Amino acid sequence: MTDKVKNNEDLAEGSLMSHLFELRNRLFIVVGSVFGVFLCLIPFSQQLLTFAAEPLTQFVASEQLQAIKPISPLTAQISLAFYIALFIAMPIVLYQVWAFVAPGLYRKEKRFASPLFISSILLFYAGLAFAYFVVLPLIFGFIASFAAEIIDWKPDIAEYISFVMMIILVFGVAFETPVATVLTVWTGLTTPEKLGKARPYVFLGAFVIGMLLTPPDVISQTILAIPVYLLFELGIIMSKFLKSGRIK
Repeated sequence: MTDKVKNNEDLAEGSLMSHLFELRNRLFIVVGSVFGVFLCLIPFSQQLLTFAAEPLTQFVASEQLQAIKPISPLTAQISLAFYIALFIAMPIVLYQVWAFVAPGLYRKEKRFASPLFISSILLFYAGLAFAYFVVLPLIFGFIASFAAEIIDWKPDIAEYISFVMMIILVFGVAFETPVATVLTVWTGLTTPEKLGKARPYVFLGAFVIGMLLTPPDVISQTILAIPVYLLFELGIIMSKFLKSGRIK
């Protein structure tokens, strides 16, 4: 009996070590992919900076931003290249997460995980595009309307990049709401019916999240809250298909 227990402990320890080694290898792939894309983007950092600044420069009289700190031009370009590298490498990051948990799934679950994985990537990029082309121009247009003629409004480039990347990342993650909704039903934590009854709380919570994660104005808060709520409704619809067995 003692030998059997010892063998079980050895097997458990070996399984744990193999999982840790696999996790380490996949983390290396994630870090390596982001760093590799980052190195490829460095030569184009100035062009990327011009593209990233366009939602703001269209509202600045001179179409130029300023660098308050001596190293702001350098830090702005490096941080921007890193963020964009992370966005570009996101499919690899998500795939490594999926590949790590996939061996523990049943065959039927794996069939559903593949479209869920693809949907998560598409929704993430949809959130990035929505933030850049819709949200940021509205935010800066709203702010520019308060800049009186006596104000020489030229934000610091480093602060601008930090602010913009935070907004874009928030919307990228927020657009994953349908995926998160489906996962909660898939794992048995809730049901589509219970999610439907929680609509008023989700609607209120979407505005609270918008208030916490966006600038203190009604426009940007609403622009985040409404899509999040609509995506939550989409998640409920997808969850009903999952529960009814139509997705196999």
